[in-house]
Amino acid sequence: MKRTGTIITLVLIAVFFSIGIWYIYTKDKQDPVVYTTEQATNRTIVKKTVATGSIVPKEEVLIKPNISGIIKEVYVEAGDNIKAGDLIAQIDVVPNVSSLTNAKNNIAGARTTVETARLALANQKSIYDRQKALFDKGVISANDFDNIRNTYNAAEQRLKQEQVNLRSASQNYDIIKTGTTSGLGNAATTQIRSTITGMILDVPVKAGNQVIEANNFNDGTTVATLADVEKMIFEGKVDESEVGKIKEDLPLEITVGAIENKVFDATLDYIAPKGVAENGAIQFEIKGTLAKKDDDTFIRAGLSANASIILEKAEDVLSIKEALVQYDPKTKTPYVEVATGDQEFERRDIEVGVSDGIFVEVKSGITADDNIKVWNQLKAPAGFGGRG
Repeated sequence: MKRTGTIITLVLIAVFFSIGIWYIYTKDKQDPVVYTTEQATNRTIVKKTVATGSIVPKEEVLIKPNISGIIKEVYVEAGDNIKAGDLIAQIDVVPNVSSLTNAKNNIAGARTTVETARLALANQKSIYDRQKALFDKGVISANDFDNIRNTYNAAEQRLKQEQVNLRSASQNYDIIKTGTTSGLGNAATTQIRSTITGMILDVPVKAGNQVIEANNFNDGTTVATLADVEKMIFEGKVDESEVGKIKEDLPLEITVGAIENKVFDATLDYIAPKGVAENGAIQFEIKGTLAKKDDDTFIRAGLSANASIILEKAEDVLSIKEALVQYDPKTKTPYVEVATGDQEFERRDIEVGVSDGIFVEVKSGITADDNIKVWNQLKAPAGFGGRG
């Protein structure tokens, strides 16, 4: 029995010894982790969020006729630069038969009233002349003569008023028939002119189209859309998760897909107080005024654009890759490991600043000469630089 126990013990010792030798051999074949290092560099770090939208004019003016009719001729087209007062289109008035008949009847009635007033004035003048001769002879009193004179003056004023009414009826008839009349200038005209200096963005009508004047029941037909293309804005939307990070007067960097390698500066000047649900998310409208261009680049209205909203910016600051930063599991204090010798490192607590998600500003804790451990580097695959 003693001999059997001894044999078993020796066998176990041999097995464990073999396992130990195998473990040491396999560990020796594994590649040791050799950590590389990187140094801090000076760079400009920008923290930003992006909004999508388009470029539109700051103010668009819709030119509408002040009288209904049919477009006779259009003198401009989209893209033309015009000045205030320039002719845009000409209208032919198509009179309403009922209104035209009523206006004509009003003229006839006004003429009859004028003739009646003229006869009344002639009668009062005869009475006035007779009474004046009697007054000059002292036959009637001054009081009686004053009454007769006042009656004559009233008849004269009535004739003048009826003549004014006749002219008004005639002008109304001309307006209904032709769209204009003498003495009214631009108050009623068949010529449609620009009210501002700018560029024609759209002319939605053509010769032969019927147009309607703006009134209490109709917005009127738009004959042309104008805008000052030197004053453009960015209109876009940001998600509710980002709207809390932005505020008015923040700088914007606008990139337009149709204009390559060009960035336009702008200033955020409007954030909608109310969001709108779109595709299951709440979106807030924003607007930013583009700065005056320093070249002749033409930005067309309606172009799609992206706006980078600059939340924070640190220029020419000491920075490292954010992947180099580690955080204490208890205090959450940021730190890095700095090389002190060959594959020897020590912990350095640091103070971080602005981060763009890739690089982070380092305010204190290290210098540009320190070699910082790349602690999360991947191990090289077998066969690539490892031991055989």
